Amino acid sequence: MMWCKTVIVLLATVGFISAEVYLKENFDNENWEDTWIYSKHPGKEFGKFVLTPGTFYNDAEADKGIQTSQDARFYAASRKFDGFSNEDKPLVVQFSVKHEQNIDCGGGYVKLFDCSLDQTDMHGESPYEIMFGPDICGPGTKKVHVIFSYKGKNHLISKDIRCKDDVYTHFYTLIVRPDNTYEVLIDNEKVESGNLEDDWDFLAPKKIKDPSATKPEDWDDKATIPDPDDKKPEDWDKPEHIPDPDATKPEDWDDEMDGEWEPPMIDNPEFKGEWQPKQLDNPNYKGAWEHPEIANPEYVPDDKLYLRKEICTLGFDLWQVKSGTIFDNVLITDDVELAAKAAAEVKNTQAGEKKVKEAQDEVQRKKDEEEAKKASDKDDEDEDDDDEEKDDESKQDKDQSEHDEL
Repeated sequence: MMWCKTVIVLLATVGFISAEVYLKENFDNENWEDTWIYSKHPGKEFGKFVLTPGTFYNDAEADKGIQTSQDARFYAASRKFDGFSNEDKPLVVQFSVKHEQNIDCGGGYVKLFDCSLDQTDMHGESPYEIMFGPDICGPGTKKVHVIFSYKGKNHLISKDIRCKDDVYTHFYTLIVRPDNTYEVLIDNEKVESGNLEDDWDFLAPKKIKDPSATKPEDWDDKATIPDPDDKKPEDWDKPEHIPDPDATKPEDWDDEMDGEWEPPMIDNPEFKGEWQPKQLDNPNYKGAWEHPEIANPEYVPDDKLYLRKEICTLGFDLWQVKSGTIFDNVLITDDVELAAKAAAEVKNTQAGEKKVKEAQDEVQRKKDEEEAKKASDKDDEDEDDDDEEKDDESKQDKDQSEHDEL
């Protein structure tokens, strides 16, 4: 029994020691730009990130992140770290996004690159390993991107994952496991999961329609047939429109000038439309023909779909129409529990942000009311002045009139 307990303790210790954090960036250092490199790719108008907790926050220091600061700009900054492979272990990519500006169109995702990336030339066409995070553009695009590179081609997830579109902080987590399964979490809650092979088009389909199979000529797939004994009634055909029987020729109608008068047309209440015979169940109906499938000779299984042979750079490479997004709490690790613990703080962060923002909104509301009242009072004063001027003018006119009479 003691031996068993010792083995359990040793296994737990080994598991703890084997967990690795490849990148942890909380932007808690004023010198964050010493480790982040801005792209200088030609032809792009780049914006700058600024270190700030934003205008409303839970903790002024802990909530500091890098915020997009200029409207209608590309943003491209990356940080390099020791390269690693996720072979035979989980990969966790996690970060927080706060669209404080109530974003209308712009990206909020990260990209993971291998070590070949030239950070000073990072741009939208730079090859990457993984792209993950929210993207918003108008009411039609509010999704979480999960894109993997496979054999030189980028593959998008086939499922639609909706992102958060409010102004508060949200944690986005991607977990990829060596059994080719994945999970996407928002604020530590699973919003999607599945199998990499099923939810991406990495591989050719396992089965295809048999090219040699065709529907038999005598296959009847009509569920109903016209009743051969049903005949169209003799009085069926009626015109769709008829002259209005209640219309009369106007008295001032001149046939020579206006032409021959014709009454306006109205819908015919007796019109029945095109006649169709009744439908009967088809006694020869065999159902819908299904094309038989065969094994796809081009399908090649791959139990390493999850594998990223080398990751050593994380970058923000995005476009924003309206700036103000704050990125923070970046974590790349193989420790799922560590990521969950970090993301668990988001509820407290959101509660603090909402409290501060509600107070700010109340102050602004009162300010707007006061300004509106001042504007209304000024309008009333202007109306009183106008009335006084009119009274003076009226009095002057009356005095002038009396003077003229004299």
